[in-house]
Amino acid sequence: MNKINWQSKTDDYIEALGGRKARLLLHACCAPCSSASLEYLTQHFSVDLLFYNPNISAEEEYKKRLSELKRFVEEYPFSEVKIIAPNWKHSEFLDAVKGLESLPEGGDRCKKCFMLRLGKAAELCYKLGYEYFATTLTISPLKNAEIINKCGISLENEQITYLPTDLKKRGRYIRSIELSKEYCLYRQNFCGCEFSKKQP
Repeated sequence: MNKINWQSKTDDYIEALGGRKARLLLHACCAPCSSASLEYLTQHFSVDLLFYNPNISAEEEYKKRLSELKRFVEEYPFSEVKIIAPNWKHSEFLDAVKGLESLPEGGDRCKKCFMLRLGKAAELCYKLGYEYFATTLTISPLKNAEIINKCGISLENEQITYLPTDLKKRGRYIRSIELSKEYCLYRQNFCGCEFSKKQP
């Protein structure tokens, strides 16, 4: 079975817009992953960010990542990107992954986590009148873009469309590292939950 070229899928969606900047709600996991993602996607969409990450196990860590995201958006010359940040409730993540705590990274626990965060993006995409939703998670070489994209596609309905991406492609992961250095962004060394922190 041939692997799907998700970047090609993104290109198709952008081409279909014919230069029109549709409204996109982009789920953001952190400032470093958002950096090159925003640099790319704001060329083609009117983008706002959703910082919804109940997987982050400590409130201090949550606030630090959100603060860095806000600082980056303020310092980088983006036009009118706003950040939506629901209150941190780690219990939402723990409820979603109950029974899967001991599974290795990249398995069913992570899929549940993707569905939780993308589900919130889909919900707010619809409620707030965005046309598309997507996530910065696909910029990480440690995340499976196919699993993430299939989760997102499963949440589409007649009013909202998931924008499939593989944001690490075309040098954007390297670019995110460059931007992180340029803006002195905090780069965390674990995904967010206490279970990922325990694993090497």
